Amino acid sequence: MAGAEPHPPKVMGVVDLAMFYIVTGVSLRWIATAAAIGPSSIVVWMGALLCFYLPLVLAIVELSSRYPQEGGLYIWTRQAFGPYVGFMAGWSYFTSNLPYFPSVFYFDAGNALYIGGTRWLYLHNSPLFFMTFALLALLFITVINIVGLRFGRWLHNLGAVGMWLPALIVIAMGGMAWWNFGSATNFTAQSFVPVFDIQHMIVWSTIAFALSGAETASFMSGEIRDPRRTIPRALPIAGVVIVTSYVIGTFAVLLAMPSAEVNTLQGLIQAGAVAAGRLGATWIVVPLALLITVGNLGAASGFLSCSARIPFAVGIDRLLPPVFAKVHPRWGTPHVAILVQGGLGGVFCVLGQAGTGVKGAYDVLVSMGIIAAFLPFALVFLAVIRLQGQPSGVVVTRLPGGRFTSTLFACIGLATTVVALVLAGFPAADEPNKLLAVIKIIGLTTVLLGSGTLIYVLGRRSALPESAP
Repeated sequence: MAGAEPHPPKVMGVVDLAMFYIVTGVSLRWIATAAAIGPSSIVVWMGALLCFYLPLVLAIVELSSRYPQEGGLYIWTRQAFGPYVGFMAGWSYFTSNLPYFPSVFYFDAGNALYIGGTRWLYLHNSPLFFMTFALLALLFITVINIVGLRFGRWLHNLGAVGMWLPALIVIAMGGMAWWNFGSATNFTAQSFVPVFDIQHMIVWSTIAFALSGAETASFMSGEIRDPRRTIPRALPIAGVVIVTSYVIGTFAVLLAMPSAEVNTLQGLIQAGAVAAGRLGATWIVVPLALLITVGNLGAASGFLSCSARIPFAVGIDRLLPPVFAKVHPRWGTPHVAILVQGGLGGVFCVLGQAGTGVKGAYDVLVSMGIIAAFLPFALVFLAVIRLQGQPSGVVVTRLPGGRFTSTLFACIGLATTVVALVLAGFPAADEPNKLLAVIKIIGLTTVLLGSGTLIYVLGRRSALPESAP
């Protein structure tokens, strides 16, 4: 019986959870992406905060208090729309992490080159180096997660430091460079006005996606001590750090270097190196690169932790083979789901690189990850609207204004999500083979969703005899 299965231990308190939200919510690569479109990205950050991040956080607080069990948005959408929609929401989120892992490790590899000073920079266009780095990093976090959150949470906590501390260092150096030499970017009132052309708007979807991550810990609610109280306490702490890091970090990069020179694969460390050179403090580049490398390892480990709980929860519902519902006899972790997640991430690392350069592979992987992740976010907002008719009870955390306020914010988040979904399908402006990029984005996304439907149908058929009287 599913109820007889052992469950992972509850090990995460408020501090651990806040650090987990920070490590999954702050990704330094998005600072570089935002800085590349100039000062107008500051306004876009604030728009994404109000139109996506805040509605998402409010939705998660309410839904996680309604259904605090392991599984997160899989459980929420299943309760709102039935088992098929719940399965597809979980499947889409699970598969969104397959292109996420190689994309974040490509960014990590670009920053790790600076650990070797100038000696390693010749590898910045080497697909073999980037792919090898991604595969080894993926193997490392897979092993860490099989051992479990008792140890993995320390990588997450260290990764959280590796996220906000580099941003703080670049902010400080950018300010010092501006004070001594002036700003590298000309900040005018006009420069802050967003540009409404398709290439800039594509980046807007990326900036909105950057503010996701608040949903992650709810997949592991069974491993959080008193999740109904802990999640609402941890989210505001993390939210302040996340938004501040993104907005001020983008501003600091633009103080250090013009937006036209920002490389989206190496932007933050690149800005730090430029500012350090101007200040005569080049010694700081190596520890800065090391911090960024560790930070991204921690972030990827956090996403592997949460997304692997989806097939675990689905396995308990008998829509996947029973082995997915098993936990490791020693470590108490869903090791089969973790191994499958890590192995499929490695496959996408190879597929994303095929037929393109390092930058092209990175852009395709990012677009795929955004589309696959925003589909379940849309369902989360729809679930909030759908569930307003159900009794809330004293244990459910409701917003002031109740049903009207929850529905309003859910509609705002849903509209933002739909726009971002459309924009994410366009190839980057500097992609030399735009048709191939679009085929990869749409084709692989279709394969992922189609395979999810097939797995659901097969899972239902295999579960029916077992559930029959």
